[in-house]
Amino acid sequence: MAEKSKILIIGGTGYIGKFIVEASAKSGHPTFALVRESTASDPAKAQLLESFKNSGVTLVHGDLYDHESLVKVIKQVDVVISTVGHGQIVDQVKIIAAIKEAGNVKRFFPSEFGNDVDRVHAVEPAKSAFGAKAQIRRTIEAEGIPYTYVSSNFFAGYFLPNLAQPGATAPPRDKVVILGDGNPKAVFNKEDDIGTYTIRAVDDPRTLNKILYIKPPANTLSFNELVALWEKKIGKTLEKVYVPEEQVLKNIQESPVPINVVLSICHSVFVMGDHTNFVILPSFGLEASEIYPDVKYTSVDEYLNQFV
Repeated sequence: MAEKSKILIIGGTGYIGKFIVEASAKSGHPTFALVRESTASDPAKAQLLESFKNSGVTLVHGDLYDHESLVKVIKQVDVVISTVGHGQIVDQVKIIAAIKEAGNVKRFFPSEFGNDVDRVHAVEPAKSAFGAKAQIRRTIEAEGIPYTYVSSNFFAGYFLPNLAQPGATAPPRDKVVILGDGNPKAVFNKEDDIGTYTIRAVDDPRTLNKILYIKPPANTLSFNELVALWEKKIGKTLEKVYVPEEQVLKNIQESPVPINVVLSICHSVFVMGDHTNFVILPSFGLEASEIYPDVKYTSVDEYLNQFV
């Protein structure tokens, strides 16, 4: 077996970042997490950082905005995975510049972990958010940096505990609001599985300069199918309120941040079908559950059992 690549994760204490750090450590890759001084002294993050250390992760102090420290850290690894949050997407040009200067990185995974931003039909404000990610892709390609883009679609933890009902803390048991006609298929993946698939792609020549789509068949369901699955589990038929697209668009325009962001992403997926309205061609992408059939992923069906 070839040696496993050394992986640096930037943004590892964030929402999806922690699952990627854990998956990397668990799979035996020498794993480094870039930690800002402010994060290291944050009591809320202390426990997470402690668990990273316990699983063998090397914490390295540095900052996205300190070029020298970033180059120094990147020179010690083979692969860089960015999981920075929404507010730092455009600042990944700083990571790209550091990778370019370091000159040793075999692959870069920018912060994606959502829709395939080159194949969306989104309205504002999601349009700009997706556009920023697409711009980072173009910069990576222009600089000739080897990459893998991970399109993991929806995080199960965001959308399944309340069946995408804004403000609800549990799945509905009486009435459910469905955007559009409920027929376009969306994809819901458990965060641990996203971490596992991402790390599997790191040393895989097949995923080099490609998009890795995490679209397992059992996690690809329309809103109507999702509701039907839930109804079957609770043995009850819910009252369904369908919101026509014109009303969805009006709601996006009239809602404050961050509700408008969430609604516009939901419009892209549940109304426009942006997770599933294109065919994955070998020229640009691969589907994770097809190329890693041994990974036992959690299905939407299994995931929902915890709420019954």
